[in-house]
Amino acid sequence: MGFFKNQFSNVVEWEEFRDDMIFWKWSNREIKKGSKLIIRSGQDAIFLNNGKVEGIFEDEGSFNIDSEIIPFLSTLKGFKFGFNSGMRVEVLFVNTKEFTVRWGTQSPVLIPTPQLPGGMPIRANGTFNFKVSDYVTLIDKIAGIKQSYLVEDVKIRITSVLDQLLMKWISREGKDMFNLQANASDIAKGIQEDLDMQMMDIGIGITGFQVMSFNYPQEIQDMITKTASHEMIGNLQKYQQVSMTDGISSGKVKGGGAASDMAGMMMGMNMANEMMKNMNQNQNNNANPSQNQNSDQKSTANQNSDAGAPSSSGDNKKPNFCPNCGAKNEGANFCPNCGQKLG
Repeated sequence: MGFFKNQFSNVVEWEEFRDDMIFWKWSNREIKKGSKLIIRSGQDAIFLNNGKVEGIFEDEGSFNIDSEIIPFLSTLKGFKFGFNSGMRVEVLFVNTKEFTVRWGTQSPVLIPTPQLPGGMPIRANGTFNFKVSDYVTLIDKIAGIKQSYLVEDVKIRITSVLDQLLMKWISREGKDMFNLQANASDIAKGIQEDLDMQMMDIGIGITGFQVMSFNYPQEIQDMITKTASHEMIGNLQKYQQVSMTDGISSGKVKGGGAASDMAGMMMGMNMANEMMKNMNQNQNNNANPSQNQNSDQKSTANQNSDAGAPSSSGDNKKPNFCPNCGAKNEGANFCPNCGQKLG
């Protein structure tokens, strides 16, 4: 009896599972009495009858179809297996994980900008994330006519509209066309919202969108680099520090060990500081010539006044040498050699 009981039974499972497969359809086969349904981690099983959803099963494990599945099917819950007849339904297995896909512009996107009449040619790259969000819509728009659906199919849909969305959101959020990376987050957020609205039509939700980098033509990139270097040289102290650090790291600045290297770096920084002080002092002198002239005249007047005024102590200054004999005087009133009165 055991032989006759199980001879027609089968196993309903995702037989062609791939990591890049969004769904796979078990179809055109008859489910016999005693058959098993196997749902693995990261999978959902959807029973379909004539294109209509009969039941969605999300728990992983092995289930007896006639006793654990059929009682939960909407219109087939009263189905009875015959001795040699079964139930003909479709089972759609859906991959529930979140997919991450790399994207990149296939050709430069011309972004309108006043600086370049023909537009700024820009390439970009990054990643986006998606997952199945609406089973009913997915079945209605995609699974009804396809046996399986791959990540590559979603990528083709997204990249077909991505250039237009990049142009739209770069023009809107790209406040500095030569530093788009500073606004990459706002640009990516806008693109994600638009993509999510479009992919919602097939039951796919865009859960993330990232712009990793923007790439300019070589001549534009050279101009950006040159402009940045000129701005850095304008700050003499920063330029000296960066030059000294680069010299040490590249080995062009050498010394007798760590202490010598540090001393050389400190010397360079001090030289830069002194140069900045001198530049600031010269700028101040050039900016206030009349004030400096008045200050010099006042200083000269004070010196002349001091020269004609008598000593505040009232004492005559003693000569250092005797005018009579030339002996050295230690501040005495009379010469210790010849007795000449001093002062």
